[in-house]
Amino acid sequence: MLEPVERISEVLFGLIMALTFTGSIRVSSAGENEMRTLLIGAIGCNLAWGIVDAVIYIVTTLVERSRQITLLHSIRNAASPEQAHAVIADTMDPGVASIVTAHELEAIRARLAQLPDPPTRPRLTRNDLAAAVAVFLLVVFSTFPVVLPFAVVADVRLAMGISNAIALLMLFACGCSLGRYAGRRTLLMGLSMVAIGAVLVAATIVLGG
Repeated sequence: MLEPVERISEVLFGLIMALTFTGSIRVSSAGENEMRTLLIGAIGCNLAWGIVDAVIYIVTTLVERSRQITLLHSIRNAASPEQAHAVIADTMDPGVASIVTAHELEAIRARLAQLPDPPTRPRLTRNDLAAAVAVFLLVVFSTFPVVLPFAVVADVRLAMGISNAIALLMLFACGCSLGRYAGRRTLLMGLSMVAIGAVLVAATIVLGG
C-alpha cells in the first residue's frame, strides 16, 4: 500500500513529533502532573498529525490521479504525434527522456491510444483508503515507544535515558532502512539519520514547536 520511503517517512514524522515533547522536559523539576501532560500532549499531537497526514495522502492521491487523466487526454487530443511525444517526454525523468527515441515515444503513444477511456474524474479505491489508515497508524504508533518509559518508570531521569535510547535506535533503524532501499551504506545512513533527527528536534524545540 505504501512505498518503503513513505512508510519510513511517516515513522520519522511521528517520532520527531514525540521527541519535541520528551526533549522539552526538565528532569530536575518534572513532576507527576508534567508527566501526565507530556503523555497526553505527545499522544494527542500525533493523533492529530496522523489524521492530517492521512487526509493529505488522500488529497495528493486524488490530485495525482487527476493529473494522469489530464495527461492521457492531452496525449490523445494532441494536434500531431510530435506534440504527443513532447507531452510523454515531459512526464519522464530528464535522464530517461534524453535517450528515448522518437520511435519509442510513438510506440508509447500508440499503446496509450488503445487504452480504455479513463474515468471523467479520479476515484479512490479500497487500497487508497487502507494506505491512508496505514499512514495514520504509523504516525500514531511511532509515538508510544518514546513516551512509554515515562508511563512505567517512576524515576524521570531514568525514563528520559530509556526514551532517548529508544529514539536513537528508531532513528538509526529508519536510516539503515533508507540506506538499504537506496542501495547505500546502511551504517552511514543510520548514523546520518540520528544526526539529522537530533538537529530537527532541537530546531523544533527552539522554535517553540
